[in-house]
Amino acid sequence: MDFTLLAEHPMYAFTGAAYAGAFAFYGATWRSTKEIIGRLATWLLLTAVAANASLIVYRWISTDRPPFKSLFETAVFLAFCMAAVYLVMEQLYKTRTFGVLVAAAALGSMIFAVTRWDAEIVKLPPALQSAWFIPHVVVYFVGYAALAFATAVAVVQLLKPDLRLKAGTALTGSVALEDIGYASIRFGFVLLTFGLLVGSIWAKGAWGDYWVWDPKENWSLVSWLVYAGYLHLRHVKGWRGNKAAWLAIGGFAVVMFTYLGMEMLPTAKESAHVYQSN
Repeated sequence: MDFTLLAEHPMYAFTGAAYAGAFAFYGATWRSTKEIIGRLATWLLLTAVAANASLIVYRWISTDRPPFKSLFETAVFLAFCMAAVYLVMEQLYKTRTFGVLVAAAALGSMIFAVTRWDAEIVKLPPALQSAWFIPHVVVYFVGYAALAFATAVAVVQLLKPDLRLKAGTALTGSVALEDIGYASIRFGFVLLTFGLLVGSIWAKGAWGDYWVWDPKENWSLVSWLVYAGYLHLRHVKGWRGNKAAWLAIGGFAVVMFTYLGMEMLPTAKESAHVYQSN
C-alpha cells in the first residue's frame, strides 16, 4: 500500500475510514437490535459514498478526462457504485442485513485502489476518446455493483437459508432472500447486456468491427452467459436454494476475473481493454 498517497490526499484515508466504520456498525447490527446502531451504520456509509464521489470528481477535474482508465481509477469508482447501489437496496427492502458484506467489499476495493495508485496522470488513447466511453463504463460498473449485492444476498442465504424479510418493506409482504438475489441479478444482467451492446457499437467505430475477439470481450461474454444460465436455471426444477446461491457467487467470481484477471492471461499484451495497473 502506498501510504504517501494517504498523506498527500487525506480524503482517501477518510473515505476508507468511513467504509471501515460502516463495516463495523453493519456487523454490529447482526447482533444488536438497537436502532441507533443501524442508523449509524447507514450514516457512515452515506458519508463514505459522499467522500468517494468527491474523489471521483476531483480526479475528473485534475485529469481533465473521465477517471475510468486505470485499475486505480476504476477501483475507486467500483467502491462508489457498490455502496451507492446497496444504499438504494437498503431503502427498497428496509433491511441492513447485507450491509456488512457490501461495506467490506467497498472497503476492499478502496484498499486495492490505493495499492494501484497512479502517480502519473495519463491522457486517454484515441480509441477511448469516444462518446461511448462514459456510458459503457458506468453501465458496466453499476451492473457489477448490482451483481455484488446479489452475491452478498447469496452469502447470507447460505448462512441463514430460512431468513425472510418481514412484512412492511417497500415491497408487499415478506420477501425470500433468493427472490431478492434474483431481482438484483436480473437488473445486473440487463446492464451487462446493454454494456455489451454499447461496447459493440463502440468497437465498430474504433476498430471497424462489432466484435474483434479481444480477451476482455470474450470474458465479458462469458460473464453474460453465466448469468443468462442462472436466469434460465431458476425455472428448472432443482436449481433453487443453495445451488442458485453458489451459482450467483460463481458468476460474480467470473465477473471479477473479467475485471481484474485479464493481465494474467498470455494474450493480455494484445488486448486494448486491459486496464493500466500503475
